[in-house]
This record gives sequence, structure tokens and C-alpha cells, in this order.
Amino acid sequence: MRELMDHNCIGTPCLSVVMPVYNEAASITEIIRRVLTQSCVGEIIMIDDGSTDSTVAMVSNYSTGDNRFKLHRLGQNLGKGAAIHYGLQRVAYPYVVIQDGDLEYNPIDFPSLLLPLLAGKADVVYGSRWLHPSRKYNNHLHRCGNWLLTYLTNLTTGLSLTDQATCYKMFPRSLISVLELRETGFGFCPEFTVKCGILGINITEVPISYCYRTRSEGKKIRVWHGVEAIACLLRYRKWKTNGKCFPIKSAG
Repeated sequence: MRELMDHNCIGTPCLSVVMPVYNEAASITEIIRRVLTQSCVGEIIMIDDGSTDSTVAMVSNYSTGDNRFKLHRLGQNLGKGAAIHYGLQRVAYPYVVIQDGDLEYNPIDFPSLLLPLLAGKADVVYGSRWLHPSRKYNNHLHRCGNWLLTYLTNLTTGLSLTDQATCYKMFPRSLISVLELRETGFGFCPEFTVKCGILGINITEVPISYCYRTRSEGKKIRVWHGVEAIACLLRYRKWKTNGKCFPIKSAG
């Protein structure tokens, strides 16, 4: 009965989508459209991280006819993590997911990610690209880098993840203040995961679809981002929570 109720609840707006964007003019209107087709989405908070192409113009000229969409501009390129932090400070719905501005990840997977949270079977849900039965990955170097980073993350945290670097991390809004996230670049993902591991948070992975794009198509991950991620694993492995816990206990 509980699972049936949760399936029905997925049709109710309960999700804030935080979308950091930098130079994604070719895909931005399509990804916005795809996100807005999901009935569980209560809002899209798009943060333009100082784009130098026509991303903002494309969005400004694109009439969604939907007041769930909210655009914020940072004015200069501060980093993906900084854009995510800006968005997290403004979320209004009980659950949050990170969405890139390209078309590698498909919002059609939102209900699958949301269900374990609504059913009380997970504290945080990661969408794993490597659990999907029809997974395809054309860049073996990038795939090996992801595998190495996930392996080191598991070694550091004691978790058993298959895809630490996934963009699709869905979690309760109440977790934001507990994690005290600091990284302004691509270190957001390892920082988030390490701190969840320290807190003993139950992370569940579900399969998601994935459409890899090349560097010529706008892929922004580089080798030094992997080095940055490993540095984050070392930096936060002894992080202290300052007495905060999850779930947050209400006063009285």
C-alpha cells in the first residue's frame, strides 16, 4: 500500500531542480522543456554561471509559459559548485536534484530517483549510469577515470557506489544545511559524497539513462577535474559535522 501511495505522490510537485549552466545555448531550451514535462517538478532554478555564448538570450527568448522556471545570473564564471550553492539557497520544495544544462541526463528518470525517497528506503538517491542494462559509453578514458574516482571514494567512505560522479544526486532539502558544502568547482560531487559517508547517510543507486557528449559537443570535464576530485576526497575525509545530524531534530 505504501509503495502504491508513493507512486501516486510522484505526480505531485515536490522537487526543486537546481540547474547550473555555463555556455549551453545548443541544448538549454530542450532540457528546460524536458524538465518541465515531469509532474513531480515544482520549480527549476537555473543559475547562469557567466555564460559567454547566447545561453541567456536563448532562455530569454524562450517562453515556457510556466512559472515554475526561474532564471538567476551570477554575472561572472564562479564555478559549477558556486552556481549550485546559489541555487540550493533558494529551493522551496522538500526534495532537490541537480540537473546539468546539456542533454546527457534525461529528466524522465526523476520518478525512479524520487520513489526510494518517498518510500523511506533511502536518505539520498544517486542515478547510476553504469547500472542501466543498455548502458553505452564511447569514451573509455573518461569511463576509467570515473571508475577510479568511484573506487577511491568507496575506499575513503566505506560506501559501495558504482557512480560517484553522477550529476543526478537527489536528496531532501533538509540535508543542505547539515552538509555545509564549500567547493565552488567540480569538487561539489566528491565533497557531497564524502560528507554523506561520514554522516552514515543511506545512499541508494538506481539505474538511469545516459547520452555521452564529446568535447567538441561541449563536454567540460578535463583531467585536472579528476585531480581536483581526489584532492577533495583527502580534504574532507576527516570532516566534522559541528554537532549537526541528519535527519534534523526539531526543537522540542
